[in-house]
Amino acid sequence: MNKYIKTLLAVTLLTATTLFSVSVSAIEKITVFAAASLTNVMQNIANEYQTDHKNVEIVFSFASSSVLAKQIEQGAPADIFMSADQKWMTYLIDHHLVNHKDNLLKNALVLIAPKQSSIDKVEINSTTNWNAILPKNEKLAIGDPDHVPAGLYAKESLTNLGVYDQLAPQFAPASNVRDALMLVERNEAVLGIVYSTDAKVSNKVKIVGTFPANTFTSIEYPIALLKPEAQDFYQYLQSSNAKIIFEKYGFITQ
Repeated sequence: MNKYIKTLLAVTLLTATTLFSVSVSAIEKITVFAAASLTNVMQNIANEYQTDHKNVEIVFSFASSSVLAKQIEQGAPADIFMSADQKWMTYLIDHHLVNHKDNLLKNALVLIAPKQSSIDKVEINSTTNWNAILPKNEKLAIGDPDHVPAGLYAKESLTNLGVYDQLAPQFAPASNVRDALMLVERNEAVLGIVYSTDAKVSNKVKIVGTFPANTFTSIEYPIALLKPEAQDFYQYLQSSNAKIIFEKYGFITQ
């Protein structure tokens, strides 16, 4: 190999390496902390967004809103926070970690059972006979009513219906709403209380009842931009394109 060819190869290799380095460094990473109930829809929206934004990588951390808010308080590197209730967004506002929020979505609270369950439809009101649908030795899956938003909504509704104390001993508390859904999917609980959107993404459960909207605080999903670098994706989440996907999954857009 003569000197000219060696020099040409060296220049080509250097150019390729430089281009590769530039390409890698151009990738923008956006970290979104989102409530567990948003798992499927947000992954779908991120895929759509990344189709037109090849240089952006959307990374998610899905968990209970309370867990995510505490992690943000402790310095976790989140760019966007999406909560399943106002409480934990307000918590971050009160701790001066969020300056502005937008209300993005609404949801409904439903009672679910395994797909093969003999329970078909339950009219949920103050006269519902829970003893007939939830035998004393069986479990009711619910987000932990002390801190998980879905559990807090359920606690409020059951309290207003006058049956919280009666049912509490049979709770199977979960760390987030998706874990509550999973308990019913695995037949580890005969009933569960989740958001309607969670039930709709599972082919292993069915909705057997809907909790009256006047028995609990409106289920709202506020969103906050934590770092300006994620502004474009933040705005995309409020676009007409994103709203179509949210609604496909059963969310009510605002």
